[in-house]
Parts: sequence; C-alpha cells; structure tokens
Amino acid sequence: MKIGTPKEVMKGEARVAMTPDSARLLQKLGYECAIESGAGVAAGFLDEVYADAGVEIVKTAAALWKGADVIAKVRPPTDTEIKRLTEGKLLISFFWPAQNGDLMQAAADKGASVIAMDMVPRISRAQKMDALSSMANIAGYRAVIEAANNFGRFFTGQVTAAGKVPPAKVLVVGAGVAGLAAIGTSTALGAITYAFDVRPEVAEQVESMGAEFVFLDFDEEAKDGAESGGYASVSSPEFATAQLAKFRELAPEIDIVITTALIPNREAPELWTKDMVDAMKPGSVIVDLAAEKGGNCKMTVMDQKIVTDNGVTIIGYTDLPSRMATQSSTLYANNIRHMMTDLTPDKDGKVNHNMEDDVIRGATIAHAKEVTFPPPPPKIKAIAAQKPKEKLKEKTPEEKRAEEVGAFKAQTKSQVTLLAVGGALVLGAGLFAPASFMQHFIVFVLSVFIGFQVIWGVAHSLHTPLMAVTNAISSIIILGALMQIGSGSTLVIVLAALSIFMAGINIFGGFLVTRRMLAMFQKS
Repeated sequence: MKIGTPKEVMKGEARVAMTPDSARLLQKLGYECAIESGAGVAAGFLDEVYADAGVEIVKTAAALWKGADVIAKVRPPTDTEIKRLTEGKLLISFFWPAQNGDLMQAAADKGASVIAMDMVPRISRAQKMDALSSMANIAGYRAVIEAANNFGRFFTGQVTAAGKVPPAKVLVVGAGVAGLAAIGTSTALGAITYAFDVRPEVAEQVESMGAEFVFLDFDEEAKDGAESGGYASVSSPEFATAQLAKFRELAPEIDIVITTALIPNREAPELWTKDMVDAMKPGSVIVDLAAEKGGNCKMTVMDQKIVTDNGVTIIGYTDLPSRMATQSSTLYANNIRHMMTDLTPDKDGKVNHNMEDDVIRGATIAHAKEVTFPPPPPKIKAIAAQKPKEKLKEKTPEEKRAEEVGAFKAQTKSQVTLLAVGGALVLGAGLFAPASFMQHFIVFVLSVFIGFQVIWGVAHSLHTPLMAVTNAISSIIILGALMQIGSGSTLVIVLAALSIFMAGINIFGGFLVTRRMLAMFQKS
C-alpha cells in the first residue's frame, strides 16, 4: 500500500504530515511513500531530500489522492478533498469531528475510513500518537517567545551600572501540556513565573519546574481526572467566582499572562476579563492560546494582535505550531508514523484496522460506511483514580498534652532501662574482671561519651553535616595519636604517625573538595 501526503491548502499552514525521516521508517513497515511536490518546502524539507529518502514526488494533489491508499495530512480535509476520497482509502489528519459533522458523514458515505489525530485517547500506550500534546507543547513554548517579542523589557532581572532591571512576572493559566511548556520556557528565560490550574494535583509538577502554584482559599472536591480523559472539567460557579477574584488580585502585578484553558467540545471559559486587562500595566502582554475556541479573554481577536487603550498587547494567534513548522512537522510526522505502526502489526505494508484496539477505535470517526463518532470510553482509564484523602481530625489541647506526657514517659522508661542494663553489665564486669581492666574500661567509657558529645556538637558551616562529623572524628584521632607520639615503643610511634598522616589527608582533602564545590557556583 502507498501512503501519500498532499500539500496543505489552508492559508498560512506550513506544516507537513510526512518528513524524510518518518518516510524511511514507514518504508520499513512495508509501505511505499509519496508526497505532493512542494508540500514540505514551508517546513524546510525540499523535494530533493524526500527523493533521497525514497519518496515518490507527485506533481499534483489530484494525482496523489488518486494513487495513494492512505492519505496523511495535518488540517481537516476541505470539501474538494473529501470528494477525492474513495471506498477503501484511509485518511489520517486532525478532523475535529464535533465541529465537522457534515465532512465526517461525507467521508463515511464515500466508504473511506477516517482516523482523527485529535481523537487519540489519552492513555499511557497512546502517548506516542498524541498529536494534540505534541502541538500543545510547541504552542506553549512559542507563546512565551511571542510574549517576549512584544514585551518591552527583559524576562530576567539584572543589576547593571546603568541601573536595576526587575524580572518580569508571568502568569500561566492552565497547567496542561501547553501550560507546562510555557512554564518551562518562562523560568528558563529568568522570569518569576506563577501558574494556576483547577486541578490541585498538578501543583507538584508546576513547583518542580521552578514556578509558584497559585492556590485558592476554596474547598471544593475536584472531579477525578480519570472521568474526563485527563482534561480539566467544568468548575462550580462558586469556584469560578473565587478564581476570578484571585486573578483580579494578581492582575496589577503581572506583566505577561498566558492562558491555555480549554474544555473538550466547549467554548473556552472566560478567565481574564476586561476589568483585569484594564488593571494591568501599560506594556503588559496577554497570549491567548484558546483564541480558536472563543478565547479565555473575550477581548482576544482570533489570528490577530491588538493593543488596548491602556497599552496591553493581546495576541490571539492560532497558528503557533505552524510558526515553528520544522519542529512541529517532525513531531506530528512521528505521531502519524506511530499510528501506522499500530495499524500494521505484521509490518507487511497492509493496514489492519482493528476496531477492538482502544487507540484505533477511539481515533476512528468513520469506518465501513458508518460514522463511528463518538467512540465508547476506553477500557483503560486515562489516569488512575485518586482515592479521597481522609481529613485529619484536629486534636484538642488535652489530647496534645496527653500525647506529650506519653512520649516523655516512654522516653524516660527507655533511658532508665538502658542505664540499668549498662550499670548491671559494669557491675558484673567489676565482680569478675581484674582491677587494671576496670581502670582502662572506665577511661574507655568516658572517652566514648566525651568523644560523642564533641563530634555531634560540631556546627557545620560551609560543609555538609557528614563532612563536619568526619573532620571532627579525624581531629580526635590526631589528638589521640599526638598523645602517643612520646611513647617509648617504636611500633606505637609508627602507628601514631600513620594515624596523623591518614587523618590529615581526610581533613585537608575535605576542605579542598569543599573549595571546588563552592567554585562551581561562582560566576568568575
């Protein structure tokens, strides 16, 4: 069978669904590959590079659609492209079936099968085919770059001879794939980054990337993410009110806002209102990644950049992945290739459209002259269901006091027992051991006690606790060895000298290691 990729016909679309590298891997699955002439030029892939990879170059789109058994493209098909489908062909592309019901029905009537890359279920096994995440990752990164391009100051703070430059403050609303990519890019550029999400379980992810999670003082049991395919779900009106109040509090201090909040098959929720925009400082920037679905800021104009009366720039571009066409094409082509790998279990160049497979069934919206959208829920949940956390009961002062008394009694009992056992052992040794032994034994016990107190009393400054303790032990060894240097025995003098030498290596070596570690964090 032959896999063909036509040139994208939508204005401004620079991505391509097949790269030379993905074509080589598709050929290993037994497929022939073809591409329309010029389809990859906007993404930086020339026809000559495809030819070197063994890809057939087809001059016209009509010839490509006619000769290919599998059509892989980026954007949903146009009416003209749907007419070019015939029975038995397979179309793989973004489709947005909920918004393109007529196109989906037309494809089903043609007898063609359609796999929508935007319908790949979010389960662990399907991550390699999750084109939405691939493109969201790029959109989040590019959103910060666009914000930086329109922001009049540095992201990172600087102190120079010309004056002090404060760091930019960035708020990322929504900590999904796009949000996390934006957080990573923003912190890497040196900005003070804040992030908010309706799912409090992502707070650890946000904080691990160097950002500060914005918590709401609002108690609401979050819906299990397994029920919503890993996406955020609709919040209660009370929660939304508390959320907007928090954003109004932050608006005057934030320089850059990046909104990424989307709920599947719904209009984007309004999270950044006009009064928040009015409260922002002149020169601030808003990048609305939800512009295609109405925008998280209703002042956003899709595919345009506007400047408000108070000097706030609002960016509503919907083609951010296409603005990084080489990278986005590479990732999307890999998603397609992984999908074809699942469709070709025998690696014989023939599609096995297994509708029992969770991933293939979930992404298939038309097959065997039937519309198969919406798919049934996957057998495996998107993420594991979280067990509700039990709230700890607040203890009364009497209960706390009782616990403290009980702990003190237990500790006292343990210490008294140890002293009694130790005293009994010493008494037993005194009854049977010679007097000379007892003198040395008492000195040994006192030395151990004093040594313990000396070692653990060392305060570590510019050292790790471990290094401070080892240096203290080495110092005691040197002290003991010096006391034995004056002994009349040659063997004792030699052993004492070796002890001083080895303990000295440990001490001086520790200081040298510390010096090198500190030097790693110095700029010069």
